[in-house]
Amino acid sequence: MRIDVITLFPEFIDSCAGIGVVRRAQERGLLEGKTCNPRDFATDNHRTVDARPFGGGPGMLMTIGPLRDALQNVRAAAVQPARVIYLSPQGTRLTQEKVVELAHQERLILLCGRYEGVDERVLENLVDEEISIGDYVLSGGELAAAVVIDAIGRLQDGALNDAQSAEQDSFSGGLLDCPHYTRPVSDDLGAVPEVLMSGDHAMIRRWRRKQALGRTWLRRPDLLARVELDAEARTLLEEFRHEHRAAKNQQGGVR
Repeated sequence: MRIDVITLFPEFIDSCAGIGVVRRAQERGLLEGKTCNPRDFATDNHRTVDARPFGGGPGMLMTIGPLRDALQNVRAAAVQPARVIYLSPQGTRLTQEKVVELAHQERLILLCGRYEGVDERVLENLVDEEISIGDYVLSGGELAAAVVIDAIGRLQDGALNDAQSAEQDSFSGGLLDCPHYTRPVSDDLGAVPEVLMSGDHAMIRRWRRKQALGRTWLRRPDLLARVELDAEARTLLEEFRHEHRAAKNQQGGVR
């Protein structure tokens, strides 16, 4: 898979893509990342890429010319068709389901805005989709692009040393992940649940599924409402609720 990023700060994207799983995916030939700076396509001595908006108002907008030329240059750099995504708080919310969809694309072009954004005509005519990583505003699209690249990179076959890591992630299957524990077995902060050291894989699987259901119920009931639960899941969730209420009663308060 190839991901091109059009950005005024290519060094930021290169830095983020040069560590961890994304770096490993590139080293293994699973992911190719490239950057392109719109300033390289500016036509004046100052390499200007922005201008004041018509109608007045604060801030500056990125202009059509450098962005259009950068997009044309990037498209021509590889034969695969590319989906152009603009990172924007006005876009569709990024979810794990969306990440999985994007991870199956042959090629993506991520467009990072700056200042007050980009000329609307770029969005209407040159962009296929807008994506948001949350309901807040950043100084530019680079952080959001780095999030998208990391989320996609780790899903490339062979990027993770253990493929089950991705299958067990939060939001896989619509639920949050279960709790995880490692050494030491006992500490002042608490002990590892005995079931995890039992060696009974069926019981461990059951415990993990119950904890994932319960954690989602507690923290993200909106996600749980969208999941179709089978008979086992309904039983496990009811067990978790009962245990949770019993624990709260012992502490002197009821949820």
